[in-house]
Amino acid sequence: MKRLCFLAVLLCANTFAATIPALIIDGQNNHDYKTTTPHLKKVLEETGLFTVEVATTPPAKGDMSVFKPDFKKYRVIISNYNGEPWPKETDEAFVAYVRNGGGFVSVHAADNAFPEWKEYNEMIGLGGWGNRNEKSGPYLRLRDGKFVKDPSPGRGGSHGQQHPFLMETRAPEHPIMAGLPSKWMHAKDELYDRLRGPAENVTVLATAFSTKESNGSGEEEPLLMVIPFGKGRVFHTALGHNNGPDLSAQKCVGFIATFQRGTEWAATGKVTQKVPADFPTAEKVSLRE
Repeated sequence: MKRLCFLAVLLCANTFAATIPALIIDGQNNHDYKTTTPHLKKVLEETGLFTVEVATTPPAKGDMSVFKPDFKKYRVIISNYNGEPWPKETDEAFVAYVRNGGGFVSVHAADNAFPEWKEYNEMIGLGGWGNRNEKSGPYLRLRDGKFVKDPSPGRGGSHGQQHPFLMETRAPEHPIMAGLPSKWMHAKDELYDRLRGPAENVTVLATAFSTKESNGSGEEEPLLMVIPFGKGRVFHTALGHNNGPDLSAQKCVGFIATFQRGTEWAATGKVTQKVPADFPTAEKVSLRE
């Protein structure tokens, strides 16, 4: 009996030790981070792969000098942040963390943040708003089956009316996308369009067509992408808007699964998770409560 108890304790200890330490950053956002952060934390932890902590910045016009997370404690950082600049010391620590092999995940409006921070924009590849324009870098446009840089002048970042839309996989061989349907319906969301930035070494994983009828761009828009930064790996999902307590976009199983898989990949370089049985199809949205 004692041996069985010892083995059970050892198994639990090994399981805990094997989890991936992750940090979600929030505190300022033009979206309701107080609703989305607990949801993001929950969907990561329910995989059994992650232990998740949260670092919340001071509010707008607060004393940002106190925001100094110890990034080295974590294998992956998830940004649910869109707000005022961090202290220079924190910026430098974050750049060093990712450059030296740390994982980074940018969620939805996190790609609106820090338009003047060179390295951050290199990490996310493409960003929007914050007065971004052609000086921020090109658009990525799908032409003849390949993504090419388009330096045309124009704003960086917009979206039309919220609606469900069809996602199309563009890199089926990538570990994040392996086994997922080639096309799947995403729940009602903001379809970000006209994102632009350095766009260096970006692998576009999935796009959606932004229709003119919904006041969109009339282009296939990159919405899931990965970017190397030094030894680090970045997963960028432009999905996941929320309207106050309405989390339907983030409760879409397509969002959940790609977020879970993208975070594992950013942390480890591989994906061990199976494709969920309730993943959406090309005809039907799938929501998970």
